[in-house]
Amino acid sequence: MIRIEKTTVFLAEKLNWVAAAAIVLMMLLTTLDVLLRILRLTIPGTYEIVGLLGTLVISFSLAYTSVEKGHIAVEFLVQRLSSTAQGVIQAINALTAVLLFAVVTWQSIVYALDLMRSGEVSQTLELPVYPFVFGVAAGCGCLCPVLLVEFIRALKKVGPRQTAKRI
Repeated sequence: MIRIEKTTVFLAEKLNWVAAAAIVLMMLLTTLDVLLRILRLTIPGTYEIVGLLGTLVISFSLAYTSVEKGHIAVEFLVQRLSSTAQGVIQAINALTAVLLFAVVTWQSIVYALDLMRSGEVSQTLELPVYPFVFGVAAGCGCLCPVLLVEFIRALKKVGPRQTAKRI
């Protein structure tokens, strides 16, 4: 279990660095395009590239954000429950999320393969779109084991408590 967890965290961190690089690239491209407009020049397809990079930023940062517990959670009701009840709710939530993102991963792969077969390209630069859809699948696919680890941790909260033996 620890090995799977470490591998998952390692992969999530690497994907997060790719997402960070994509944000920097988006920022540089947008800034350069704005500055060039002063000279009446533009970079063709800037809006398109920023949009495609945005898909990578969002999907590649999902797993690391989940590892760091960076998602918004409304816990004011759950905090008042017993630790067992909290574990049950966390387990149900994690399992539901695993199933949801597994379906998103699967459907993204199906969609990317369809785009690849059809030769779908972006409008301005005519870039193939399917690699970015595969990127969404990779990001969501990396989130699944992170959520699975959270599910197992939540189940451990629900399981029988071990008490210390008295002599």
